[in-house]
Amino acid sequence: MTNQQEGRGRRLDPKLLEILVCPLTKTSLDYDAERQELISRAAGLAYPIRDGIPIMLPDEARKLDQK
Repeated sequence: MTNQQEGRGRRLDPKLLEILVCPLTKTSLDYDAERQELISRAAGLAYPIRDGIPIMLPDEARKLDQK
């Protein structure tokens, strides 16, 4: 199993998802389990989750219009 496959098998703790907000907009986030990202629709950004840890840095986020 590759690291990417292992990451896809992980689930984000629902309690963590309840308290995390976008650092730019302070709005709630949507969890994309397949891509292992937290989506901020308000900011138009997708924050990566690496090894089960959300990386909540805008510089590390992917713009939603990018693949």
